[in-house]
Amino acid sequence: MNRIRGFLARLRDEWGPYSEWPFMLFLTFVFAFIYLWTVTSSARVREPLTLLMFTVLFNVHLGLHWLSVWWLNKRWSIWLYLGIQTAIVFTLVSMAGELGAMVGLYIGLVGESVGLFNDSWRKKALAVAAILAVSAVNYYWMLPASQILWWAAAILPLTVFVVLYVLLYSRQAEARIRAQELLAELETANRTLTEYADRIEDLTLTGERQRMARELHDTLAQGLAGLILQLEAVDSHLAQGRAERAQAIVEQAMTRARATLAESRRAIDGLRKEIPESLEESVRDEVGHFTAATGVPCELAFDVEAPLPGGIPELALRTVSEGLTNIARHAQARRASVAIRIDRGALAVEISDDGIGFDPDDESKAGHYGLIGLRERVRQAGAALDIRSGEHDGTVIDLRIPLPGA
Repeated sequence: MNRIRGFLARLRDEWGPYSEWPFMLFLTFVFAFIYLWTVTSSARVREPLTLLMFTVLFNVHLGLHWLSVWWLNKRWSIWLYLGIQTAIVFTLVSMAGELGAMVGLYIGLVGESVGLFNDSWRKKALAVAAILAVSAVNYYWMLPASQILWWAAAILPLTVFVVLYVLLYSRQAEARIRAQELLAELETANRTLTEYADRIEDLTLTGERQRMARELHDTLAQGLAGLILQLEAVDSHLAQGRAERAQAIVEQAMTRARATLAESRRAIDGLRKEIPESLEESVRDEVGHFTAATGVPCELAFDVEAPLPGGIPELALRTVSEGLTNIARHAQARRASVAIRIDRGALAVEISDDGIGFDPDDESKAGHYGLIGLRERVRQAGAALDIRSGEHDGTVIDLRIPLPGA
């Protein structure tokens, strides 16, 4: 039982792609008509033993027609299949002795041979010629040779009609199969595009979260850190009775708070920080705020004359701001320095201090998120960032941004 089920499943799989069921049902109907017509019109066939043999061979012939699709995938055995079918047809026609049976059975075999050899015109012609030759011998075997013209008049026009019909049907079937394959490919492509779209959406959301995290760090976090340092300086000056110095720092803190609020609003609106036209002016403001808030002297060396293109000034300023913020909060430094210059086709930015240092590879500690965001910015800009630090050896942040056309 399992073997029978497996056989039927394989047969369904073989036939499914070719969608030849309507044609085979029509062929079965035609063969059933030929069988009934032959049995009723031929007295020789109605003899019990002959009828039994004729019926068995006829059913074998029809069953092989239904299994013919297997030979489409086994090119080497098509000729064997046609040879077996031709021998069966020769025997059936000889038993019947009827011209109608001969015409119907041989024409059906001609049409099937054209369909089996669907990739070679030479094989089609050879198979049709061989079948017609056997049918001529079969006719000569049954009837006098003088009546061969009746064979030609009966079978040759039908051969031409059947060959043309099968060719047109085969092309239509191939077009239908191709359309189904294209539909399947389109469905696969659609699923793939949907998966890609979902993946791109996830990556876009992740990138947008990272961008907003960097923006919030560069605006709110750094702004608040600077305000805290200035307020600590005010508290220190007030404790020592230096009210005028404390008032000056308060005014600077108020200015910085307003700037931080404006930058935060722009970040919330999805806008990047507006960088002033002069990078040197922006860097000097950062250095001035750092020195005023911490009291740590910071030497600035700025040697850039030509205007910088694109987002280079923003990346440079973000790096200086992040470096000075970390020095103020963690380094416990006595002095610091910032150097910006053009060096070998790149903008070189260096921030250094003589503080206690840290482990640049350990980003898990609190306060190091700014370095993570800075590395993301550097990677997106195609720049290079090198952070060198050690315990009690200070820290050096070295950024190199390639200049276009350098």
